[in-house]
Amino acid sequence: MESACHFCVTGFFISRRRELRKNGHPWVKKISGQHMNPETLKFIEASIKTIPDYPKPGILFRDITSLIENPEAFKATIDLLANHYRDQGITKIVGTEARGFIFGAPVAYAMGLGFVPVRKPGKLPREVIEESYALEYGTDTLQLHTDAIVPGDKVLVVDDLLATGGTVDATVKLIRRAGGEVADAAFIISLPSLGGDARLTAAGIKVVSLVELAGE
Repeated sequence: MESACHFCVTGFFISRRRELRKNGHPWVKKISGQHMNPETLKFIEASIKTIPDYPKPGILFRDITSLIENPEAFKATIDLLANHYRDQGITKIVGTEARGFIFGAPVAYAMGLGFVPVRKPGKLPREVIEESYALEYGTDTLQLHTDAIVPGDKVLVVDDLLATGGTVDATVKLIRRAGGEVADAAFIISLPSLGGDARLTAAGIKVVSLVELAGE
């Protein structure tokens, strides 16, 4: 989960008056293929509730918890990602604290792969490498066990949403420093107008998403 002012622990929000009509923004590549039934994708998107005027007036809060509380929607989300990547040679799934764990771990389980957590400082007990990244005010740091990724690993990064891209950019840098190859960064939701896709693409990362939501 990215640390940005546009969302918080249980979901994310965008300004109601600045919400834009979805028009197939070219920056974000929605996952497609034989496993990606359009009706299932619509069902997943419809499972994300919108809460007006939360946490303050003028804000539309996109509540991801309504998706994971719905067993059919949650299962459909995990199945879509797992089936899409099953035959692509992925060796490990990486998820970033905290909501990357919610989706990354079950995708890893469904694919029969190990799950590697990237965490905030002081949460991982073994030797770590770390990467700092800029926030709107200040910086934050992520850590990865030094032995969790080995040279030759082909890694899929899974997170709940893409906003500015700072958290995932730092995660990818950790994976590459450990010798891993990042195949894709997959998100349930993307906010393409916030520039995260452009940032990750510039870093050589292929970005895919299930749901696009417009807004700034």
